[in-house]
Order: sequence, then structure tokens, then C-alpha cells
Amino acid sequence: MPTQSRRERARAERHDLILRTARELAESVGWGAVTTRRLAEAVDYSQPVLYGHFKNMDAIADAVALQGVEELMTVLRDARTSTPDPTAGLRALATAYLEYASDHPAVYEAIFVRPTGLTFASTDSPALLKAAFGEIQDAVAPFAGDDPETLTEVFWSALHGQATLAHVSRLRPTHTRARVDLLITRFSGKNSSPGGE
Repeated sequence: MPTQSRRERARAERHDLILRTARELAESVGWGAVTTRRLAEAVDYSQPVLYGHFKNMDAIADAVALQGVEELMTVLRDARTSTPDPTAGLRALATAYLEYASDHPAVYEAIFVRPTGLTFASTDSPALLKAAFGEIQDAVAPFAGDDPETLTEVFWSALHGQATLAHVSRLRPTHTRARVDLLITRFSGKNSSPGGE
């Protein structure tokens, strides 16, 4: 039995190494340059070893995406609950979302931009994806009236648009805070800039 535990531990360590390395490569050279051959060389395993853990490169990117969703969900929850004021919580969540997208562009791309086998916005969506959406919805709900899900989709779309356009340098980098302030003011009906309600 100890041998089996050692094998399972070694397999889990290889699995983690593959994901960590794929993520590092994607952050440094972009997903388009991450191939199973390049990844196998970087982790010093053969391609068949990679295929023993993941069906293909898309499955690796999907696994990175799920890791990213879990991280993002924690970031959003921490931001949302950092204040009892709903407007300040919504602003904190928006800021945290955009900072995560900026700080982890390849992971963000794996979650929200790359084609994926993950199912979003359906009853079949993984619980983790639903929970991450729920964090945004919890921040939007105080302003939503009778349709918090639709308003959450609109709010999330606005954040995603800002994150994506900022990543490809289509938005003025000096106006990130102003865009967040305007978005929160429109959603909450209150001035959201720090110190002003």
C-alpha cells in the first residue's frame, strides 16, 4: 500500500507540474506557442507522459482555466466582502476582476477567451463556474430588482469587455479607475469613487 501511495503522490506531482508549467509558458509566450512538445520539453517528460494525464493541449488549457476560476472566485469573494456597503463592494469586486485579468492574462484567456470544452451558462456547468458567477451576482443583487441574473450578465460583460480591450491596448490605461467609477455609478445610481457616495 505505501508503494501505491507513492505512485499516486508522484502522479499528482506530475499533474501539478504540467499545469504549472503550461500556465508559466502561456503567460510568457502566449497559448498559441504552447504545444505538447514544448510543454513536454519544459517539464522534462515525454509527450506520452503528458497524454497519460491529459487528452490533449485543450484539456490542459481547460484545467488551467478551472484553476483560474477557483482563484478568481476567491479574489472576487474577498473583494466583495471587504466592506458592508453594497456600492463599495461592487466597486471592489470590479476592481479586483480587472486586476486579476491584467495580472494573469494567459489564465484569463484560458477561462474566458480560448475555445473550451467547459460548459458555461447552462444547467450542466461545473459547480465551480456557477459559484464564480454567484460571486458576481451577489455583488450585483442589491441593485438588480427582479432579474439579478440578467443584470449580472450585463455587469460581467462590461468587465470582460474592459479586461479584453485593455489587454490588447485598445483602452487608455490612465482611465481604468474612471471607467470603473462610471460603471459602478451607472449600476448603483451612486457616486462610487472612494470617499464619495
